[in-house]
Amino acid sequence: MTAQHDDLTIRPITGPDELDLFNQLPYQLNEELAGDLDAGHRQPGWLWVALRGGRLAARTAWWARAGNEQPDALDILDLDDSGRPETVDIAARLLSTAMAKVIPEGTRPPYYLRFVDPDWRGAPATRQATEDRMAAASRTGARLFVERLRLEWRAGTPVPAQTGRLSFRPVTDPGELLALMTDVLDGTLDAHSRDDLTRMPPRAAAAKHYDEELALYTSPRHWWRIACLPGGEPVGFVIPAHNGYNAIIAYLGVVPAHRGNGYIADILAEGVWVLAAQDVPLIRASTDLGNVPMAAAFHRAGWVTKEHQIDMIWERPG
Repeated sequence: MTAQHDDLTIRPITGPDELDLFNQLPYQLNEELAGDLDAGHRQPGWLWVALRGGRLAARTAWWARAGNEQPDALDILDLDDSGRPETVDIAARLLSTAMAKVIPEGTRPPYYLRFVDPDWRGAPATRQATEDRMAAASRTGARLFVERLRLEWRAGTPVPAQTGRLSFRPVTDPGELLALMTDVLDGTLDAHSRDDLTRMPPRAAAAKHYDEELALYTSPRHWWRIACLPGGEPVGFVIPAHNGYNAIIAYLGVVPAHRGNGYIADILAEGVWVLAAQDVPLIRASTDLGNVPMAAAFHRAGWVTKEHQIDMIWERPG
């Protein structure tokens, strides 16, 4: 599967023995790659390099949930940040060549995500590096979809005391949770959910979210909670989980009829209580940069913005 472009060699790595080569370009996911290969989240044929004179000029890689035969996300696209103008072109050629081999013909490529510093626009070097990677993806047909906040709660951060306004019970009926998830989609500010709603009815969008994410977590489902008023009426839910890397708040929401009462703070606190009881060192969560009310609820509860996440998508099959 090696491709030759003048003095540029583009190919996948041969296996774990070439991780040292692949990791010559720095990124926070480097330390996870060996474990991901062992766990089936990655395959050597999904990790590609562009070599110029034997030197690593660019690299790209895909990730998948364990057991999936096709990748779920493109999460590494790096280039030599030397400032040479041709480096973006090299990264674009690498990505285009690799996509033709990794992504089945006629299927839409999975989205591209990149973790960046919260102030990436304010630092010239960080801004240039981020924009170069986005430009390389754009040359293969990708476009910016959404920018997200990656939030973190750290052990030792006080957990807000419950107000007593709500009671919480485990999710015992997936159908009830799906109904609440469907209700929560009314007025949602989440870009991915809003995109789903342009292509399918709310119940189908909720079922897709449940089947493709929530149902796949192997952490205990008795962690999941439904929030209720004293009379038993559900007002929302929270899904604490572990994604194989970290404890997370996978999803939480308040149904439209009960928004504006500050219940999100109680629901988030319950999720933190559930996970803190497992002695986890940290908890992570994400929300769109534009979802100001949700971000504010996390920040009021002592969460910090660890980084931002850039999501880019391809509109049509490659």
